[in-house]
Amino acid sequence: MVSYSGNPTAAASLVQPHQVHRDVYINEDIFKLEMKHVFANSWVFVGHESQTPAKGDYFATQIGDQPVIQVRHKADDIHVLYNRCPHKGTKIVIDRQGNTGKFFRCPYHAWSFKTDGCLLAIPLKKGYEGTGLEDTESGKGMKAVGAVKNYRGFIFARLAEEGISFEEFFGDSLSSLDNMVDRSPEGRLEVVGPPLRYLHHCNWKMLVENQTDTCHPMVAHESSAGTAVKLYEELDLPEGTPKPPAMEIIAPFMSPYEFFEGMGIRTWPNGHGHTGVSHSIHSDYSAIPGYFEALTESYGEERAKAILDDNRHNTVYFPNIMIKGPIQQLRVFIPLAADKTIVESYIYRLVGAPDALTARTAMYNRMINAPTSIVGHDDLEMYERAQEGLHADGMEWVNVQRLLEDDEDFSEEAVHNGTTERQMRNQFNAWAKFMTYDAPEQEVAE
Repeated sequence: MVSYSGNPTAAASLVQPHQVHRDVYINEDIFKLEMKHVFANSWVFVGHESQTPAKGDYFATQIGDQPVIQVRHKADDIHVLYNRCPHKGTKIVIDRQGNTGKFFRCPYHAWSFKTDGCLLAIPLKKGYEGTGLEDTESGKGMKAVGAVKNYRGFIFARLAEEGISFEEFFGDSLSSLDNMVDRSPEGRLEVVGPPLRYLHHCNWKMLVENQTDTCHPMVAHESSAGTAVKLYEELDLPEGTPKPPAMEIIAPFMSPYEFFEGMGIRTWPNGHGHTGVSHSIHSDYSAIPGYFEALTESYGEERAKAILDDNRHNTVYFPNIMIKGPIQQLRVFIPLAADKTIVESYIYRLVGAPDALTARTAMYNRMINAPTSIVGHDDLEMYERAQEGLHADGMEWVNVQRLLEDDEDFSEEAVHNGTTERQMRNQFNAWAKFMTYDAPEQEVAE
């Protein structure tokens, strides 16, 4: 029996060009290796700057299995710190969001730290005189993550002290984030309220893969979107009756295979990719009065039209987020265990745009991603069936072979048929890469 404990090279060998071993989804050793290597070596989304708008504002979350705090130290300076006291390891904050003022104070022994993590004060500090505390890691304060980047308001971090740069990791894939931000006449987004959040009893990678799986909507969502379309058609409304926003949102889920084949999939290096190269399920939403005019005033008519014509469907940023530019949404898939994942679905306001756009975004999020969503529960059932089914011993491999080509090169951008599983293969190629990033060669333990 193969042991993966402490052996990232053995884990990476579970990825083959046309298939991946079931252990990447169900094995707890693999999960621990992912947290230590994949999530440490790649650039992971933390939060948005609008969640910490004022000095002292903080937002507590996690990168992989590591608790972290996003905190605004100065007006233009956001830090990401490990959420632990350097003294006894106590979590510094337990509220999801708040304002800590000018410093953090540990609730256990009252060590205090500036909002950039530097040690500020220790009660009875004379007790450490002559002990060499100042030369230790603990004596320096709360530890910051390896690297932080604020890209147009989106905060990303790399846990590893050394590694791939932000620019190399994302490359041209940042064009999807650019399009989402550029849809604001002021080039600025703001998070609207807390996310919709709920637990999935499945592996986090199943959720990420599903974002570019275009062969499932018309099948898995027939019971929800299909029923809604059927009931709407039975109303037999007069010709020319405007379609309600709810139907504009849900009906495209029942588009035929040909629609999804034609919309295309683009992949970028390091596991990033998006559906909807030529069109998407968001292409035919009704125009919001005054919006195009506001964009035109900011960018000019030609540029405004180009921004709105780029209707990408789901953009996956490896390892664990998806954004929808046309509907201003971000979903983050937070791994808890091999078979447990928290899903958080955020929506954003386009600053300077009509409020009706935010209302449509909120409607989309409630209809598709809420714990009460009839559409989201179609997917949830499939994930949990897969998580259970992968324990069956009849077969050990999961197939990702659709439209496979010989000698696929994931180091270059590519555009393919919209039903290819290339993006899934791209993600696993990146998974294996960052699982072994700068890792020493190890023998597979038998």
